[in-house]
Amino acid sequence: MPRPPRARERVLDAFERILIDDGERTATLDATAKAAGVSKGGLLYHFASKDDLAAGLLARLEALAQDDLDRMASAEEGPIAYFLRTSVMEDAGLDRALVAVSRLAQSGIPAAADALRRVREAWADALRPHVRDDTALELVMLVSDGLYYNNALDTAGAEGSALAGPVPTGGRLEKLIALVSSAAS
Repeated sequence: MPRPPRARERVLDAFERILIDDGERTATLDATAKAAGVSKGGLLYHFASKDDLAAGLLARLEALAQDDLDRMASAEEGPIAYFLRTSVMEDAGLDRALVAVSRLAQSGIPAAADALRRVREAWADALRPHVRDDTALELVMLVSDGLYYNNALDTAGAEGSALAGPVPTGGRLEKLIALVSSAAS
């Protein structure tokens, strides 16, 4: 039977959820403690300030990104196909952390923007040996961005929206992955 998340993780989970759902201004210490089901003192035991909460979330993002890089390196389908396939959000921990840290970056927190840049650079570095040149790397990165962006817009169920193209699934996604992998190699 899995153990319930510890208070520190519950606090980070709550902070992340508030950032995603309501934005950085709403993610106060009081709101985070309440959402996590801990006292404010319990929150302060783990995170002395909102800056410490943000730092905890950035550390979470970087750890999840490293896990993703490890899976990418050992993916049977190869790093490019893995990277593109996982560019479609699945509400996984990494997806939530990316969105939450993006909210922090959008609110003007430089450390959040820096963390997002480091993650993107780490992905690029992992892909670089598997593409023929920097232009091919840029193609893979931009297709990944497009998949992620369109998937993010489509989460509200905006079928047929002029803003977002359909997110390829099944055979269409496989064709896209094969095409980009072929073009990049």
